[in-house]
Formats: sequence, structure tokens, C-alpha cells
Amino acid sequence: MKENKYDDPGFFVSYGNMPRSVEGLNAAGEWQVLQKMLPDFEGKSVLDLGCGFGWHCIYAKQQGAKRVVGIDLSEKMLETAENKSVGLDIEYRQMAIEDIDFSKEEFDVVISSLAFHYVKDFSLICRKINHCLKPGGHFIFSQEHPVFTSRPEQDWYVDEAGNRLHWPLDHYQEEGIRRTSFLGHTVTKYHRTVETVFNALIDSQFRLRRISEPKPAEETLIAYPEMKDEKRRPIFLMVAAIKEH
Repeated sequence: MKENKYDDPGFFVSYGNMPRSVEGLNAAGEWQVLQKMLPDFEGKSVLDLGCGFGWHCIYAKQQGAKRVVGIDLSEKMLETAENKSVGLDIEYRQMAIEDIDFSKEEFDVVISSLAFHYVKDFSLICRKINHCLKPGGHFIFSQEHPVFTSRPEQDWYVDEAGNRLHWPLDHYQEEGIRRTSFLGHTVTKYHRTVETVFNALIDSQFRLRRISEPKPAEETLIAYPEMKDEKRRPIFLMVAAIKEH
């Protein structure tokens, strides 16, 4: 996450043109599943790690959250988020996810959308989140699925005519850096196995409540037919957990 690719002008423009950037949560293929994994926000204090354009912060506030804090390393992201959040009393802070240092039991809910695959030490983040969550607090996040991150190419195997034959899986057990292409730019991501993700949560005293490897909803595929192949392999891993004590 400390790479801060999102403040690169060309990359930021490309990201800003993505459907989920323009139209918000309803244009995100995984949103209908993630939404059902979220707790009741009424009267809660909420922290969003890697908040981007602020869509989840805005949603939490609209659902009655008392306090919402969104953090992101990108100045450009936060500027956009603030513009979209006028009048909603959302607190945005510029910092890396790895650098969070909130008070003990400060939040009722911690959420993160598609940011942890940019973070090197997921176990450290889990411990920090546990520290700032109240007992019984909720931790819900999405990340790129390890099936998707295992190879830096992150692309389909095609035949000579360009038809997608299958999604190749290789070097799955070799965790670490993957330098891959996203929106025409080279970005650094971190691959970790499903085992590592779940054990980091368990070791940090979280109880797993729900797991999802979502596929796009049918209405999403109607609106965005180019997403049809997203049903052939998981691209996201989503987890809802609770701090036990």
C-alpha cells in the first residue's frame, strides 16, 4: 500500500474511469454479496481502511453510523472522497494502512475493500485491527482472491484466436511480491494463500462469521456483459469476522 500508485496522474485518471469509480457501489460486481455481510451501522463507530473514493464510508453514514473514519494513502483519492461526502461529517485521514495506530477499542466496525492485497504484513494489520475494535466488534473485508494473485500475469490462458480457455494457477504456495499490470501500469501486490489469511485472523482472536467467493449478480452481468467470465473463477475473497474478546 505504501507504493501509492493512485497519486500517479495517469493511473488515477484510468482508475477514475472504471464503472465502480464513476457509479459507486452498485457498479461493483461483488457489492450485493458484501452488503449482506455488513452489520447494522446504526449508532456505530466505523473505520474504513483504504477507503478510496469513500463509497463505503458514505454508505455507512447513510445507514446511521455515528462516526466514520476513512483512511487512504492517496491524496487524490481522499480529495475525491471529500468532494463526494460533503455534508456527511466523515473524517478522512491520509496514511498507509500499515501505519494505523488508533486507541484501544475505539471502533465498533472495521471494513476494508480491495486493499489488503497491497499490504505486505497481513498478520500485523489483523493485530492492529483487533486492538482498535471493541469486544464483539465486526471486521469485514474483501481482497483479491489468492487464485487470482498467485501469478503476476493475472490473465487468462487463450488459444490462437484469443478465446479464453482457462484461468491458470501456478506458484500458489510461493507467497510474496507479485509485480503485475493493472490499468496499464505496473503495481506491486502481495500474494498469500487462503490458509495464511484465515490463520492470521484466528491467531488475532477473530471468529470467522462468513466467507464468500462471490460471482457477479445476474443483473450486474446484464448491465456489464463483459464481466461474464468472472463466473469461471473467483476474483475476490470476502470475510466477515468478529472480535471474540
